[in-house]
Amino acid sequence: MPRIPRPVPPIRLVWNRRAAPKARPAVLHLDGDTSPSPRSTVRGRLYQGDNLDVMLALLPELEGKIDLLYADPPFNSGRTYQVRVGRGEDSRRPASWRQVPGYDDRWPEPGTYLDMLAPRLEVMHRLLAPTGTLYLHLDWRAAAHARVLLDEIFGPDRLLNEIVWVYHGPSPILSAFKRKHDSILVYTKSSRYTFNADAVRIPYDEATWKAFSSSRRAGFGKRPQLARGKVPEDWWYFPVVARLHSERTGYPTQKPMALLERIVRASSRRGDLVADFFCGSGTTAAAAARAGRRWLACDRSPAAIGTTYRRLMMEAPDQRIQLWSSVRRRLTRPGGLRLRWTLSGRDLKVALPAKAVDGTSDSEIALWEVDWDAKGVFVSRSRGIRSWRSGELPSSLGHRYPRSGTYRVEVRAWDTLGRVGVAVHSVKV
Repeated sequence: MPRIPRPVPPIRLVWNRRAAPKARPAVLHLDGDTSPSPRSTVRGRLYQGDNLDVMLALLPELEGKIDLLYADPPFNSGRTYQVRVGRGEDSRRPASWRQVPGYDDRWPEPGTYLDMLAPRLEVMHRLLAPTGTLYLHLDWRAAAHARVLLDEIFGPDRLLNEIVWVYHGPSPILSAFKRKHDSILVYTKSSRYTFNADAVRIPYDEATWKAFSSSRRAGFGKRPQLARGKVPEDWWYFPVVARLHSERTGYPTQKPMALLERIVRASSRRGDLVADFFCGSGTTAAAAARAGRRWLACDRSPAAIGTTYRRLMMEAPDQRIQLWSSVRRRLTRPGGLRLRWTLSGRDLKVALPAKAVDGTSDSEIALWEVDWDAKGVFVSRSRGIRSWRSGELPSSLGHRYPRSGTYRVEVRAWDTLGRVGVAVHSVKV
């Protein structure tokens, strides 16, 4: 595919680059599939591995083919983040929360952070379609540096918007104004790009309606179509997930669904390919699935992959999703995974005893699934999922075989840490 020439930027970002290990395309392995039919269209792919290695591996297939790319990388915050894995805890008492390590956002110096970010933005540019759009989500710590980087990579004339996401929340700052916004830099690959204005219109304020109703001079001679609504400004207010009880997954720095839904609706069309290579809790994938887009998601953290997979199983259970990893996944046995098998004629039932569900050593089973006729790549034919709020998990799954024979049954169980356990059983019906 011919490369789009880049204008020479008037300003370049220079820093003390350190020699980093040479990135290499990952060797990707198909670990699982949610559709029993290979003819079914794959709507989503979830990758576990270093996102730079995964993106390099996808270049031969997808260079110039991703329509929308949202990136929410670490912000260079200097903090480590924890994943909440407990249930029924008092949200007002964080010291009592049951947590496990999530991800580390500490860097020896600002240059090291840029060493991480710059090559990933370069590959993202290559993956974008000629009409594609990148949304890069950062905050005050790195947004200024990233804008100069993106000017170099895309060209300064390709900056479409700098969106400011504003939100409320407690803050300990008393020596300055409270920092309550993030910056989202929007760059397009070329002057031809997707923007669906009508898909993101919002109602006009009540004050605007009153102004135009009371005076013909309102708007300095311009009269908007009030009933149609308006295209949002470049500052957006959405509550943070901490204030959205129904959305919380427990994964740190989770972004609200409304934020990603607006991005997906604005900058992609039905059937387009949407990607997020810092997927975290999987909000982008879930928003794309809701909107009828195809999607790719990637993260190196097992907890992020487990959270995203569980979320998609609940929110898009009918979509065909494939699981990929850049290394052979080590299937272990999470503490307490003990199965009970019951065969009656051609009906097989597998059950997780109550103690296996609630008596695990350091985590709970969040999702379990069964391939009733395992023949290589695991196919999730039946599944039980623990909801985020109630904590209930279906403890038994059943299947009727259409004909007699000997079948290999494989069970996989995901715990809240993202670990995957497996049990295999041979049954003759």
